[in-house]
Order: sequence, then structure tokens, then C-alpha cells
Amino acid sequence: VRLDGRAPGDLRAVAGDVGIIPRVHGSALFTRGETQSLATITLGTARDTQRVDGPVEEYEKRFMLDYNFPSYSVGECRPIRGPGRREIGHGMLAERSVAWVLPKDDKFPYVIRAISDITESNGSSSMASVCSTTLALMDAGVPINQPVAGISIGLIQEGDKFNLLTDILGDEDHYGDMDFKIAGTQNGITAIQLDLKVTGVSERIIRETMVQSKEARMVILKTMMQTISK
Repeated sequence: VRLDGRAPGDLRAVAGDVGIIPRVHGSALFTRGETQSLATITLGTARDTQRVDGPVEEYEKRFMLDYNFPSYSVGECRPIRGPGRREIGHGMLAERSVAWVLPKDDKFPYVIRAISDITESNGSSSMASVCSTTLALMDAGVPINQPVAGISIGLIQEGDKFNLLTDILGDEDHYGDMDFKIAGTQNGITAIQLDLKVTGVSERIIRETMVQSKEARMVILKTMMQTISK
């Protein structure tokens, strides 16, 4: 029995809105239950690329996704300082989830900076960032190949018996055995991240997780397309 009474494969209510901040090139608000991300897109010229000192050589990034997780999003009161390990990791996961559908330089020569501000969090704000960033990119007129959505699948395991939980809450993440984040389009997966609290998972669990996550992605993508279709 889940804490909020949902069936194992049920999503919480999903909603989206675009064009809510007039001063940026694109903006979107994505809400899934008690998790909400506000994404903004700013476009720049080729001179605005981010230079990165790589392990071997310097390179330039033309797409940057920064993730902010303020304390008020989880009802806490603490100083807002620079991004920590968690914020950098969540931002990188969302960035690589979306990067695959961005247009090539010769088709869209602009540098793209995305910012996801988490206004409320109760489970998988990184996957909400994927959805809000996709909506904001479309609102900004960026010709992405396909929209991307993300969802997290949890696991409750007892011996050989297990249940997979779609769209896990924070408590289900804390007390459960797995947090499997999967982002992708209607045609395929663009990024995954797996957190485990058990010693391992079987191939059957992974296969069923992929199926269950795709079903959830299709529902989320449908809502996103109703918010902005192209």
C-alpha cells in the first residue's frame, strides 16, 4: 500500500504551462504532484559558449543546464550557497537527457542556457527538470528533434517478491530499495541513473522497469504536447 493510496503504476497529477516569464526567451512550469520545476531559457551568440578545462584539453559547451534546489522547496530554512554535489549531479543528468534532441550548430547556431529552479520537491525533481526544460526550449523556438520526458521508478523488494513504483515520493525513495531515473522520447531512452540500496537487481526487474517507465513517459509526453505542441 502506497503512502498516498496510488496503485504501483500510477502517476500523480501532471500539469504544464509555458511563456509565464516575459523577459526570457523561453519559460515553462512543470508540475508532477508535489514536485515542481520552473525552467527558463536564454539564447546567446557563439561568443557565449562556456569554456571548460577538460581532463585532456579545453572545450566549449553550447548547451548548459543549471539546476537550483533552494531550501524552501522542501520546507526548510537554510542559507542559499553555491551548488553542491547533488545539484551539480542533478543538473548534469537533466542536461544529458535533453542534449540528444537539440539541433545541430548549422541549423540553430545559438548558445542555449537553461536554468531549472525547483519550487517544490517531493520526489525526482531532476526528471521534472527534463520536462520543464523541454517545454521551455519549445517555448523559446528551439527546433528540438523530439520532446523528452523523465520519470523515476522505485522498488520494494522482499525476498523474491517485488513491486515497482512509478513516480516515487520522497519517503518512497528514502525507505525503498531503488531510485531508477529514466528519461527519453517516445522512441527511445536518452539518459538513465540508478540508485540502489540493495546489493543488486535482476534482469527481470530492469526489463519491467523499462516497460513501466515508458508507459509513464507516454502519459507525461501527452500532457506536455497538450501544453505546447511544437
